[in-house]
Amino acid sequence: MNHGPPHNPGPEKSENAGLEGLGLESDELALRRLLHQSVQEIEPADGTLEHLRRAVPARRARKRQAVVGMAAAALFIGTAIPALVHVSNSSGSDADPSIAGNSTQTQGSTQGKGGGGGQTSSGNTSDKSKEKDKDEEKETPGKGKGASSGATGGVQPTPSAANTPACTAAQLSNAATVGSSDAGGAVYGTFRISNVSGVSCTVTSAGSVTAAPQGAADASKIQVVQHAAGDAATGLPDPSTELASLVLQPGTAYQVQFAWVPSETCPTTPDDPSSPEPTPTDATTGGDSGGTSSEGTSGTAPQLATEGGVQDGSVVVSNTAEGGGPTASANVSNACAGTVYKTGVLAGQ
Repeated sequence: MNHGPPHNPGPEKSENAGLEGLGLESDELALRRLLHQSVQEIEPADGTLEHLRRAVPARRARKRQAVVGMAAAALFIGTAIPALVHVSNSSGSDADPSIAGNSTQTQGSTQGKGGGGGQTSSGNTSDKSKEKDKDEEKETPGKGKGASSGATGGVQPTPSAANTPACTAAQLSNAATVGSSDAGGAVYGTFRISNVSGVSCTVTSAGSVTAAPQGAADASKIQVVQHAAGDAATGLPDPSTELASLVLQPGTAYQVQFAWVPSETCPTTPDDPSSPEPTPTDATTGGDSGGTSSEGTSGTAPQLATEGGVQDGSVVVSNTAEGGGPTASANVSNACAGTVYKTGVLAGQ
């Protein structure tokens, strides 16, 4: 009995038998078979395996670099945001560090980036603005109930003349000093006006300066003028240093200077008409009664005329501070005719 060669179902039948075990439908099996047939003759190109061996490690290296880059970026953002918030607070911004990573805050408003639908939240900013205003009131003198006369850090602010009331007579004291005459006979003096109160006040003028003649001084030959550049009072400060107004802090002072420049000397006292005229001494004449005789005369005729002395005259220079007082006076002796030159308000020294 002859037996033929063993029956070979073929690759297609074997493949179908294997796929039928997967429980696939006939249409799925047919589609899978067509796909396998379409690519069964495709072979990889030369060097494909070597390319894969190089590409896979390179791809892994790029992934590691990307992870390291993301970590570096996160670290940079984590350090940059606090610095940005600090700068924003220093420049007066109301940026909130607690929400800086989730929202963008611009000009006092906070706008959420995600989940909020673009809505703007201003509640936190409003509260912080109120807190900032309260802090500014504490630091700003003259503002709020807790204001103090000094600024933070012990720096005393300079009050402005527009916001400081004028000085009154009760706030000021006045003292005068006068020097000796120079080679030309000019005499210089100073009035020092001090703020003896506990509050600041404003000075806008040097007050009034007057000259009162005493003794032989001639009132018609005495005048008071404002000091100007190039006048005879060369020892006075330049008029450009005078102040139009000055805020006088407690315990500080300003000056008003003056100069007496004589135009002529005091008159002399005339001779006294009641003094007796001088008489010469009688001559001695010798007799001729038996004695020796001498001729001629002897004796002196003294000049008893009295010379007149310089008359006593002086000028009292006074300053009355603005607001009606106080007043200080300086006496210039041996002054009978001349000019008093006065300055405006000078900074105290």
